[in-house]
Amino acid sequence: MAVEDRAELVFDRIRAFLALHRLSSDPVYYAFAHAVICNPDGALAQSVATLTDGGIRLSARDIEALGGQTGTLAVVDPAAAAAAAPNSADALVAQTQMQVDGFSDMVRRVRAETADFGRDLAASADAMRGGGSTDNVVLLASVMLNRVQSAEARLAAATSEADQLRAKLAEARGDARRDPLTGLPNRRAFEEAFSERSAAGGKFCLAMCDVDRFKRVNDQFGHSVGDRVLKAIADALTSACPDHFVARYGGEEFIILFTGLGLTKARALLEAARETVAGKRYRLRESDKPLGAVTFSGGVTRAEAGEVLGAVFGRADKLLYAAKDGGRNRIHAE
Repeated sequence: MAVEDRAELVFDRIRAFLALHRLSSDPVYYAFAHAVICNPDGALAQSVATLTDGGIRLSARDIEALGGQTGTLAVVDPAAAAAAAPNSADALVAQTQMQVDGFSDMVRRVRAETADFGRDLAASADAMRGGGSTDNVVLLASVMLNRVQSAEARLAAATSEADQLRAKLAEARGDARRDPLTGLPNRRAFEEAFSERSAAGGKFCLAMCDVDRFKRVNDQFGHSVGDRVLKAIADALTSACPDHFVARYGGEEFIILFTGLGLTKARALLEAARETVAGKRYRLRESDKPLGAVTFSGGVTRAEAGEVLGAVFGRADKLLYAAKDGGRNRIHAE
């Protein structure tokens, strides 16, 4: 075979070796592959054959243990890329899937390496009994130890990543159930809370509240002022009902679940909030001019254990509009 043909054959085999083990064309990897390909009967090639028997690919740590100095590699980590992306639901779902896939791959790899190590060690022991050198056994044990240490490091990193992902998912779940303007639970969170409360049994009440003439506030003073009014109402309801579930239902509507209270006490708490709001004299932050009276109306009804939300909500909503029709700035209950 001509020199040129032999060189091209060696190059093709090196390229195939790098592709098989998913190694880059880094000079260190190329030199390692060259040593294996050009001396197929040598100790290095035999060790590689032992380690890769069964389809296992060489890792960077394996190559280091076998004498290669890989240095720092620029590897793109998909999970890290997803973590750097905006904390959207899609990004978190993708990151979770990659985490699960990564754990699965790691478990399969460790299981295969553990099973093969016993077989390879037995084969090396047979070779020793036949007069072979102990060098291969020592090298094999060293590489396996490095693999175990590498697996432990990967597992620790994956566990840390899983903890961070769990925190992100909990935060995202909380954000999906919270109104960004007032910080209160939103309609979705309220519906879940109502289902839990109804299933638990015991007495509870539901109240619907609506800011009076809110459209006029927005039209006259702008939406930024309207937002501040909504925050003020949210604060008043939360302060007056600290042990109960206060949520923003949507727009200028708020909803409250009073747990463990009868109708009279629930109404009294809501009346206290209404009086607090009505008694304040709000002023425009920009000019210190008076905003005028800010009030809300409400309807409170008793709920029965197991009763569906639609029925209870319908009663509270009718009471709310009866309060509106009756002159606003008042609470109706039944």
